[in-house]
Amino acid sequence: MNAPVRSFPASKGDSIAVKDGLPRGTGPSRDLLTDQENLWQIHSTLFETAPDPIIATDEQGRIFGVNAETEKRFGYTRHELVGQPVEILVPELFRNEHALRRPAFQATSYFQRMDSGRQLFARSKDGSEFPVDININSIKTRTETLFYAVVRDASERLAAQRTARYLDFEKTFAMLSSKFVNVALNRIDEEINEGLRVIAESLGMDRATLGRIDSTSGEIEITYSWSKPPFPAFRESLVKYPWLTERIRKGEVSVADEPDDLPAEAASEREHMLATGEKSAVVFPFRVGGTAIGGIHISSFTEHVHWDEYLLARVQEVADLFANALARKQADDELQKAMAQIRELKDKVEQENVYLREEIKLEHAHGTIVGNSAAIRTVLKKAEQVASTDSAVLILGETGTGKELIARTIHDMSRRRDHPMVNVNCAALPSTLIESELFGREKGAYTGALAREIGRFELADKSTIFLDEIGELPPETQSKLLRVLQEGEFERLGSPKTMRVDVRVIAATSRNLQAMVQEGKFREDLFYRLNVFPIVIPPLRERREDIPALVWHLLHSLGNRMGRNIEGVHAATMRDLQNYPWPGNVRELANVIERNLIVNTGPVFRAELPEAQNNSNRTLRPLEEVESEYLQKVLQSTRWRVRGSGGAAEILGLKATTLEARLKKLGIRRPY
Repeated sequence: MNAPVRSFPASKGDSIAVKDGLPRGTGPSRDLLTDQENLWQIHSTLFETAPDPIIATDEQGRIFGVNAETEKRFGYTRHELVGQPVEILVPELFRNEHALRRPAFQATSYFQRMDSGRQLFARSKDGSEFPVDININSIKTRTETLFYAVVRDASERLAAQRTARYLDFEKTFAMLSSKFVNVALNRIDEEINEGLRVIAESLGMDRATLGRIDSTSGEIEITYSWSKPPFPAFRESLVKYPWLTERIRKGEVSVADEPDDLPAEAASEREHMLATGEKSAVVFPFRVGGTAIGGIHISSFTEHVHWDEYLLARVQEVADLFANALARKQADDELQKAMAQIRELKDKVEQENVYLREEIKLEHAHGTIVGNSAAIRTVLKKAEQVASTDSAVLILGETGTGKELIARTIHDMSRRRDHPMVNVNCAALPSTLIESELFGREKGAYTGALAREIGRFELADKSTIFLDEIGELPPETQSKLLRVLQEGEFERLGSPKTMRVDVRVIAATSRNLQAMVQEGKFREDLFYRLNVFPIVIPPLRERREDIPALVWHLLHSLGNRMGRNIEGVHAATMRDLQNYPWPGNVRELANVIERNLIVNTGPVFRAELPEAQNNSNRTLRPLEEVESEYLQKVLQSTRWRVRGSGGAAEILGLKATTLEARLKKLGIRRPY
């Protein structure tokens, strides 16, 4: 059955007939129409099977052909579209400037705006609108130009871009948050300038400016500014822009995706955007305690930017981060001025820059855990997360980092806190006694066991047991510990009776347990059973911002014990304390402070630090190597005589059989 044929004028005196979406020639323009028909037939297969809508128009913007995907996406049949102006597929808001309208006139202001990044939309038959990407190509015939517009639904692309943009900004926000949580006062200016750059670049903007409300005049003074070359920095006074200034004072966000978005009362602001070439701008007030103290102005010179509610809320949080840092800096500036006046009143007796105790605000809520660095906050967050469970915890860290304090913090926050935590230092117990210490013994279980004794696991029933230096456990004890972890069962030495306990195990080590597993020195199954929730405590050199708080905490506790009242810390001393690498961590810091408290008796604490240990593990040797060398020297002095008077065993205070077994294990043989 033949499809209906519709005709409409093509040019003066001519007409184009369309059958099945294909142009057919009639009248005087037969040559032109033949060209169109041949061209259409050549491309008809690609045209009809294309995955995106394709719309063919003449120079007047009238549709003479569409493919099947156009019918599917827009909801029209091709017979409804053919002969219609292309505006039927364009939302009313865009009909005077849309890419589909009058493709021959791409020099219009709209196309300039489109090239700058403004998103286009299309309209389907049911009235719904959706974002589109449009690619227009032209084909010249002998007498006119035909246009083919490929229209691709941009919804998924925009959603993916929006998601990626959100994720990128979340990374930026997390990085800025960690920086500004406890930023040093002398770095606030540098960090804010850097923060403006980071936030602008992460949002694809070209300039970011920060202004503060002057407490005396009430005017907003520009104090920080960053701009991407070649765009100029913003240095003008905001007095010229009363509408914007008033909104900042009220704590209101001002958004202009383009200059025309500004209200009539913002005429000065609109003129500024047009004069400088600003295409989009947003201003966030930043607040302290709910009161606006300034604003951040972020603008784009290259494209129109649409700000959604999510980004507005997150950038507002960044602005408030800056505000808190500036408030701290202002408070410190005022404090410094007050200190200067005090020093003048005291006739400049002490002309030193002294850290006053009031400047160090110890912000922690975990008892003896001192510090507020991002690193220690992460440790405490993990401790809080695992405390309410009964899961095993493995605390990893160098010696002296405070592993036992973290273990006690976890216990104190757990449901077992009403029972005392039981501590076991596995490195301090002889390998022959550690099993009886952990699991108990019966009278006569071994020579010297004169009485029945319960073990640490029984003592820790309904509570927590802390196994420090778990890597020192001998292999035979490791298997028993694994059974306790899995089944909650064990037997006392010398008793066949099985004991059951309800114990939460927290283990700690300064050794690399994974390496020990690979070397066969630590059971792999025990490692995985302990490593349910690992917590790594950073060494002191990786959280230097906590050192001032630790210093004051130690000075207070040690000073009370010694009857000393320390009023301040010498600036050079505090600087040296923060720069020293602290191989012994907090334990070494405490020893250094105690030693210098004994030596220096003044009210201002000064300290001499030990020389940094530059010699590395190259000077350290394994114990077996040192022992082998020493035994060989002793044997050489006795001419390799082991037994009898004057023999090596007598000199070493060992039984001859013990020494011989040791020599065999070390592979030491008489050379002749």
